[in-house]
Amino acid sequence: MPAETTQDVIELRVDDVAQLFHTLDPFPFREKDLDHEAEEYIVGWARELPAQHAITIAIDFPDTEAQRRTAGDLAAAFSRYFADRAGAVQRDLNELFRVGRYSLAIGVAILIACLMAAHFVAGLLFEPPFRGLVEESLLILGWVANWRPLEIFLYDWWPLTRRRDLYRRLSAATVEPRPYPMPGAAGSGAG
Repeated sequence: MPAETTQDVIELRVDDVAQLFHTLDPFPFREKDLDHEAEEYIVGWARELPAQHAITIAIDFPDTEAQRRTAGDLAAAFSRYFADRAGAVQRDLNELFRVGRYSLAIGVAILIACLMAAHFVAGLLFEPPFRGLVEESLLILGWVANWRPLEIFLYDWWPLTRRRDLYRRLSAATVEPRPYPMPGAAGSGAG
């Protein structure tokens, strides 16, 4: 039995297609950044959708010639924008792992130094209560030095990969421009 693909729809209604994009962005329409509120709305709804479903972004706008021309570029603009966002998150993820590797190298070096120092302290200090305190303190210091790299490699990368994958899904979303008739528009048959 073939797998059925389900399409989930995120609907937006605007009075002008240009509302979806950052107004101060000097780039041509296709290359403009999405408006912050439009991005938050789309991403917020996309987070709620099951990961295995395809996404459709339906945009209702007034049916005028200028709006239809502008809406023709929506699919390319949305795809480019969300692909760029996915790339930015991937770069953040790469940077996080780079920092994690450096932190791990430093942490392991400190742990080894603390283990060696604890071993030597045990042979040099003869008073057992003080010797135990110094040994345990050095061991704790060595493990605390590895806390951040372990946090990076165990936990910190998960939210970034989820966000990157969400942006990738949105960059592949079907964008469906849906013009709606203008109120009071000619063509009602009255003459």
